[in-house]
Amino acid sequence: MSIENNNFIQRTLAVLSRRKRITAANALHSQLRRCLTVIDLTTLGIGSTLGAGIYILAGTVARDLAGPGVILSFLIAGIASLFSGLCYAELGSKYPRAGSAYVYSYIIIGELAAFITGWNLILEYIVGAASAARAWTSSVDSIINFRMSLFFQTNFPFPFPNPFDMFAPYMDIGAFGLTLITTMILAIGVKESSRTNNFCTLVNLISVAIIIISGLFKVNTDNWHISMNEMKLNKTIIRAGTGGFLPYSFSGVLSGAATCFYAFVGFDLVATTGEETENPRRAIPISICLVLFICCFVYCAVSAVLTLIVPYYSIRVDASLPDAFDRVGLSHVKIAITLGAVTGLTSSIIGSLFPLPRVLYSMASDGLLFPIFSKVSNRSHTPIYSTLIGGFLAAVMALVFDLLTLVEMLSIGTLIAYTQVALAVLISRYETIDDTSYELTKNISSIIVIIIILCFISIYSFEQHDYIDPLILLIFLFLLYILINMVYKNFCNRKQNISDELGNIFLTPFVPWLPIFSIFCNIYLMLKLSFITWIRFILWMIIGFSIYFFYGMQQAGKYLFPVFI
Repeated sequence: MSIENNNFIQRTLAVLSRRKRITAANALHSQLRRCLTVIDLTTLGIGSTLGAGIYILAGTVARDLAGPGVILSFLIAGIASLFSGLCYAELGSKYPRAGSAYVYSYIIIGELAAFITGWNLILEYIVGAASAARAWTSSVDSIINFRMSLFFQTNFPFPFPNPFDMFAPYMDIGAFGLTLITTMILAIGVKESSRTNNFCTLVNLISVAIIIISGLFKVNTDNWHISMNEMKLNKTIIRAGTGGFLPYSFSGVLSGAATCFYAFVGFDLVATTGEETENPRRAIPISICLVLFICCFVYCAVSAVLTLIVPYYSIRVDASLPDAFDRVGLSHVKIAITLGAVTGLTSSIIGSLFPLPRVLYSMASDGLLFPIFSKVSNRSHTPIYSTLIGGFLAAVMALVFDLLTLVEMLSIGTLIAYTQVALAVLISRYETIDDTSYELTKNISSIIVIIIILCFISIYSFEQHDYIDPLILLIFLFLLYILINMVYKNFCNRKQNISDELGNIFLTPFVPWLPIFSIFCNIYLMLKLSFITWIRFILWMIIGFSIYFFYGMQQAGKYLFPVFI
């Protein structure tokens, strides 16, 4: 290889791995308005997270995957989400900047990783808002006997070819309009949109309390001890061959947990508001933990009530709560369910649209996206064009994509962001001035490869077969031993890099084990996504890389790294 080619490769790698620097002096500096409190952040996080999981997901998982064990599914998913949440809490406390995982990746890992993270956060928030809007219209539609969807199917069928069945059979005008209205509210200002979200979240929590308390008067513990004969009489499809609390065995609980994990997506909104929080180093960690604890408790409580008042096999998945309460003579509770579904899913839309412009603003401020996204309104002190353009894109996706497609697209973007945050915690704790980034990166890359292989074996050998091949099991245990040994050798025996430069910050506990287990959970869930979801993701990344390599890489050099030009 010639010297010129070698220099070009080194120069390119230097550009792709260049990092954004932040010091104690500028960590809290911001053009945005600092006005959000712990209560504001907590209600924003709850509003973003506590929606479809109650009104749509609980019934589906209970009937088809876990039975009454759906409670354990939500509990396991909540604990797995907490692992990611604790990683977010440390970095959000240390670097309270708009953009959350994008900024953390830029500071700790490098520019290319930061762009990938930011580009996937954009996907997460756009799709999150669109899926919440679709779920909103679906919930209202089920309450009015599906008149809305019938009207849209008749008058607004999808007019173009539908490759891979990725578009909905009809255009959801209701979801489109709802997303645009929410965008207008967000464009008015941070505090105003926060008040709207606080009101919706309060109504949703009151509705949930009514649902839980009312359901307690109609519980029937026999519904958790259903016999095989009774299930056969009701023509239930028995997959695992057991009755009682775990009719699909513990394997069904784990499958349900993989689905329930997505009900906790949204807590990362808290970290995105770092530049608009009054005391971010205290407020962000507290709010993230409160959000996950409250949401996990509510999901488990609603799931318990639902499976105790009606047999799990008879749950109607398209209207689980209204139908269940109607059958036990509590039809009036449907009013609370309706209010909760409407306000809860409205909060979910706000919770996705709120961080979206902050990520766009942060990336544009660094030169990785077009300058229009970095414009801040003099009146509202919000990134106005990012809010309007991002909201419009979410409205278009809500118009043309079906709910299942949106949920799958949401999942992959979220899981990649969670993985990058866990990696950032590992690197920030163990990288020192005397260390070479190459050596640390090589060790982490080797660990990730082993984790991917372990996840493949778990999914395609253990989950999908009743019989476990002893040789496969031996390989799995051997790789697990290598993984534990590598973690112990490369991390546990090394001193952690905990600096007081940025003041008192929250520290993720059980490092390195907790971030590594978080990475394992995220990769495991990513590998369970469908092939077509990966195709859509690859198309999204092709668009993103085109923007980065033909525009962002050069502009970021002008904005932040003139030495590389």
